[in-house]
Amino acid sequence: MNKLFTCVFIEFKKLFRSKVPLITTLALTMVPFMGGFFMFILKDPNLAESLGFISAKAHIIGTADWGSYMDLISQAISIGGLLVFGFITSWIFGREYADRTIKDLLAIPVSRSLIVFSKFIVAIIWPFMLSIYVLILSLIIGMVIGMPGFTSSLLIDGVFIYMICSILTMLLSTPVGLFASAGRGYLSPLGFVIFTLVLAQIIAATGYGMYFPWAIPAIIAGIAGKFGIIEHSSILIVLFTSLIGIISTILWWRFAEQH
Repeated sequence: MNKLFTCVFIEFKKLFRSKVPLITTLALTMVPFMGGFFMFILKDPNLAESLGFISAKAHIIGTADWGSYMDLISQAISIGGLLVFGFITSWIFGREYADRTIKDLLAIPVSRSLIVFSKFIVAIIWPFMLSIYVLILSLIIGMVIGMPGFTSSLLIDGVFIYMICSILTMLLSTPVGLFASAGRGYLSPLGFVIFTLVLAQIIAATGYGMYFPWAIPAIIAGIAGKFGIIEHSSILIVLFTSLIGIISTILWWRFAEQH
């Protein structure tokens, strides 16, 4: 257990010595601000037009209330999170090959499985912290805007859906670790992230998104319309995909030939 804590501490130290925390924080800071800006326009389109934010010919569809706002934030973290959380995982694993520190890492008296597991712990904890940050900032911006329709039950439901979508999205980043390891760098995992992001939109449009793991968080968030009930089979698909990503990455590190 002490070795695990040590490995996790070292991985966090590597992370915070890089610019990844700053880049990912700035990237996800755009989510609540863009959501708040859109709600501000919907709340008072005449004021937004007079301030020059939109043109007189613009047609804005939707309603400005807490329910719509929380749905928008959940959808944004489900889609943007795939890219940002995937980037974090690709960096955590890919940097060892890009910086050529993999030979030093494999030479230390710690099992490879423990090293991989500690990397995945960091790849989950940091995105989770980012998700909490985005949620708190979103609530603050929503209060500043003064959107109508606030109720405690609506807030609880909105936060619950948001956290479910965030957790599922960060779990889906585990296969990225395999692509970063097998591809020995950043290019393969980032290509995989973009591919799954695009494919998720296509499959969701066909109506089969609940069976494609990378489309499930956004569908739960209501991107294809109000879903209402979270299907347990979809949750299991995401968990199974995440587990496959962890196991396959561990097996690669243990048995693949490392150069």
